[in-house]
Amino acid sequence: MDVQSALFYAFAAVLLFAAFRVITARNPVHAALFLVLAFFQASALWLMLKAEFLAITLVLVYVGAVMVLFLFVVMMLDINIDSMRKGFWKHFPLAAVMGAVIALEMAAVLMGGFRVTAPPAAAAASQAAADYSNTKELGKVLYSQYLLPLQAAAALLLVAIIAAIALTLRERKDSKAIDASEQVRVKRGDRVQLLKIAPSAVAPEPPAAAAEETKP
Repeated sequence: MDVQSALFYAFAAVLLFAAFRVITARNPVHAALFLVLAFFQASALWLMLKAEFLAITLVLVYVGAVMVLFLFVVMMLDINIDSMRKGFWKHFPLAAVMGAVIALEMAAVLMGGFRVTAPPAAAAASQAAADYSNTKELGKVLYSQYLLPLQAAAALLLVAIIAAIALTLRERKDSKAIDASEQVRVKRGDRVQLLKIAPSAVAPEPPAAAAEETKP
């Protein structure tokens, strides 16, 4: 066994252990940390497969942003773990059957990837070139063949962001915000209103000295 195979089996073993602990850990914070460990092991496997862009994307996006957000949410919320685990063993047989079916489907799909086949001549020549870049080739395929699915995914994410903001937006009572549409529709007569007030005479007050003389 060479060094590359040993590293692969080591990373794969840690990945499987971390994935198993994600679903079996009693503390949700520990489960999130095990998921971070699983992401790191998956990125190491992608580095061994010469997929540097996917590896660094997994670390930056999922570990650096998504999982940090999950940790903040889990640590800030007061989660009752005992109530969450009610009915676990009741639904365990159905969950085990569904997990076995998914595992068989994934095995059937991935079995072809474990067969050792000689790479095509064109692919071997391109990999042997000094200026070959996985990121560049991935960008060419992503923005040429998969341009429409990429735009559709971007539109779905934009709709999801707008929907999340609209669902969580609450109007504050102490807010002094002004509606722009009301400002546009305002008229000159609505801004300033002139009132006619009748004049009234006010009697002058007596001086202080006169007031003191009048005292007994």
